[in-house]
Amino acid sequence: MSTTKVVLIFVILTGAIFFALASDPEPLQDLCVALPNSGVRVNGFACKAESNVTESDFFFSGIGKPGVINNTVGSLVTTANVDKIPGLNTLGVSLARIDYKPGGINPPHTHPRATEVVFVLEGELDVAFITTSNKLISKKIKKGEVFVFPIGLVHYQKNNGDTLASVIAAFNSQLPGALPVASALFSSKPAVPDEVLAKTFQIDAKEVETIKTKFAPKTG
Repeated sequence: MSTTKVVLIFVILTGAIFFALASDPEPLQDLCVALPNSGVRVNGFACKAESNVTESDFFFSGIGKPGVINNTVGSLVTTANVDKIPGLNTLGVSLARIDYKPGGINPPHTHPRATEVVFVLEGELDVAFITTSNKLISKKIKKGEVFVFPIGLVHYQKNNGDTLASVIAAFNSQLPGALPVASALFSSKPAVPDEVLAKTFQIDAKEVETIKTKFAPKTG
């Protein structure tokens, strides 16, 4: 076998391995409907007895229409992950619907366990992610178009139009996780020390406390 063919086979096999590692582990049985109440966690959920599995374990209607947006950022994420569809357990995929008011944003955040692909249902959005070399990759996308956010990178979406916008997002994880940058830093429990945040953002402790009040849970 020629050196060229050996190198080509190596590249193909290496690529296949990296692709396999880039998503949730492959299942070893036909299905493993999640049983969250079991208390067992082995990089996923324990399996419901197959005799108790029904079609409802694989069904969810919650992303078929826009949700009610009632927050300060002007967007709403409706997830269709293993928490909503137990039959997704071990399958390594999930969806979400995101709706945006005019001017609404899905604030900067990361998905630690998944790459995200969004498909625009309605409207136009400014989308972007930031690489580890601090480069902003941004694009304006409209109805029928697709954009990809690589796994683990900070990204956001903003509706700059004067009408409602919405997307369907797909993930290569049954439970991709979402870590909003601002709320993670300013509303964690226990709290990140004020002096750490002050030095990080080059502001004083009073300003840190002011920002923290913006993320405090609403009461009443």
